[in-house]
Amino acid sequence: MPASPRRGLVAWRNAVFTIFFLSGLSVASWVARIPAVRDDLQISLDTVGLVILGMSVGSIIGLTCSAAILARFGARIGMIFSLCLVAGGLVFIGLGSSVFGVLPVIVIGMAIFGFGNGSVDVMMNVEGAAAEREIGKTLMPLMHAFFSFGTMAGAALGAGASAIHLPVAAHLAAIALLIVAAVFVTVRFIPIRESVGDDPHTAAPRQPWVARLRENLAVFADTRLLLIGVIVLGTSFAEGSANDWIALAVVDGHGFDNTTGAIVFGVFVTAMTVGRVAGGPILDRFSRVPVLRACAALGVAGLSLFIFGGGSLPVVIVATVLWGLGCALGFPVGMSAAADDEKHAAARVSAVAIIGYCAFLAGPPLLGFLGQHFGILNALIVLLGLLVLAGLCAPAAREASRRVPAN
Repeated sequence: MPASPRRGLVAWRNAVFTIFFLSGLSVASWVARIPAVRDDLQISLDTVGLVILGMSVGSIIGLTCSAAILARFGARIGMIFSLCLVAGGLVFIGLGSSVFGVLPVIVIGMAIFGFGNGSVDVMMNVEGAAAEREIGKTLMPLMHAFFSFGTMAGAALGAGASAIHLPVAAHLAAIALLIVAAVFVTVRFIPIRESVGDDPHTAAPRQPWVARLRENLAVFADTRLLLIGVIVLGTSFAEGSANDWIALAVVDGHGFDNTTGAIVFGVFVTAMTVGRVAGGPILDRFSRVPVLRACAALGVAGLSLFIFGGGSLPVVIVATVLWGLGCALGFPVGMSAAADDEKHAAARVSAVAIIGYCAFLAGPPLLGFLGQHFGILNALIVLLGLLVLAGLCAPAAREASRRVPAN
């Protein structure tokens, strides 16, 4: 692609920031109201896990279909379609919770919500990696910080909605309207790129989209890419588990009320955001491998304190901060590492995102089952081993210029 004017690059970057923000806003809006949904339907922890499984299954299907959507329709139409599905899913969740009180409606909404977020996740990371290369600066952690800014906003609005006892349906419908309005404005600043199928009238010869999809799937044979996927899997499992369960863990495991649970979730996403905003300079200074190892150590320390450190609110908050910092950079660094091969960057980013999101498929029912039988805090012990594994795989993410050439 020819070099873009500076103003166009800045607008492109800001548009990607906004898409990340909207995705984070949607996720946190749901998560902050999980205790309220549980109370509306009077369901158990393992049932909550199965409800979240609906989102996880939808996310995996969305991730799997994202390459085909991107290849067939391009990033602009694909992101509009995906975020409109996100908004529709939120509406269904709200209706199922506080209007109809029917579990299947919520499950359907979760599946739609998950599909939309799964597919847009790949597209926004592909766009983010491309913008990062064009601008020539480390931007992926900051892009993921905007996802965290969105989760902070969603957590704050969710805590406020909980505090004033706003029905889940009204809260999520308002968020859905905001997302739809924002995405139609934002995508106008995403450049048209033939490489992701945006321009069907280009004069250059193009492979059929089926052939491009087949080429995208071939990257799964790369061992280094799979190890990068393990890093993303471990940190995503720890991050996603906080998104899904930290509010309930604070309520059921430590004995606080629903509003405190939403506030602690806000502390987690704030810590994630701080880590991601600071991540670019830290990575440029120390490089990926030691930073990933340090993050894994912080995550293990925070989780251990959260699980075993007692139930006082100050301890829970300190533990949550460490947990959030430990999860902050795994996903964005994995995306940047996957995009090191510019020729196949889109396919590799898609593949790593799919591997990472497997955590969202296995995590909710596993932790829900373990939480129901052994307590939600004990269920979180699973995350400790996964973070250790992510730290051990950190060398796979080493920058291309720092890797030792193969003999």
